[in-house]
Amino acid sequence: MAYYASVLDLIGNTPLVEVSALSPNPDVRILAKLEGQNPGGSIKDRIALSMVEEAEKDGTLKAGQTLIEPSSGNTGIGLAMVCRLKGYRLKIVLPANVSIERRQLLEVWGAEIIESPGDEGSNGAVRMAGAVAEQHPEYAFLYQYGNQANPKAHYEGTGPEIWRDCQEVTHFVAGLGTSGTLLGVGRFLKERNPAVQLWAIEPPTGEMVDGLRNLDDGYIPPIFLDNDGSDLLDRKTMVGTRESIEWTRRLTDVGVFGGISSGAVMAGAARCASSISAGVVVIVVADGGWKYLSTGAWTGDLDAVTERARHTIYF
Repeated sequence: MAYYASVLDLIGNTPLVEVSALSPNPDVRILAKLEGQNPGGSIKDRIALSMVEEAEKDGTLKAGQTLIEPSSGNTGIGLAMVCRLKGYRLKIVLPANVSIERRQLLEVWGAEIIESPGDEGSNGAVRMAGAVAEQHPEYAFLYQYGNQANPKAHYEGTGPEIWRDCQEVTHFVAGLGTSGTLLGVGRFLKERNPAVQLWAIEPPTGEMVDGLRNLDDGYIPPIFLDNDGSDLLDRKTMVGTRESIEWTRRLTDVGVFGGISSGAVMAGAARCASSISAGVVVIVVADGGWKYLSTGAWTGDLDAVTERARHTIYF
């Protein structure tokens, strides 16, 4: 077995596994890309490394500099890991109502947490980070929502990996968060086969599904606009909190221990499978379920878990 010079070299090349036992249509296969296998535990390791390395190349980021970034999810953890290994200081603007796992993992990697109002969610964290960056021009503000290195990481990494492992793909289904995964992977796959359909999963307006956003809630990521997201997407479908948790539990029936957003994406994949006669649907399981254990998502009463999810950003 080969050895690696750095943990950062382990980012990417995640496995694709069959989960077709969950498909409601026997003529539609579903394959899941297990992004929790990245060293920081999520797909966001890819964009964290991409953004930092691009900033190093263009001179935005210099040795020993401090970075600031808003995060209500895995990007903060990925950046904290990358910054720890590369010697940068990191400040993460984090909504106050996040789970204990979030705080602990950021602290493990040495990030400083700046709290934003919990009732403002990730949009509030974005606003506060922008304000702090303006007050401190000496900080590097990589801004995942507007950074082209975000979709680039998926165009050059995640997309080619999927095509390498499954050229039969007919549909790609992923959550709509920063939109980087959808745009990067989607553009790559459509360039190889224009018939590939791109489905985005978003929560209902005003409802919280960890890691996802509804574009009607008042904030559209600049990279979505800059990369013609509306033209690239073939369909958006809404999946709520309860359904996300139900399908997160169902993923364990095929041995996949994924996070809450993965359940939402799996629910969308099942809808996709029901709506087509035949095909191969590829989904992204963005992270692992071990980061959500405090939520009781797998073992607690479904109604109680769903209600808690309306008030706490689990991950």
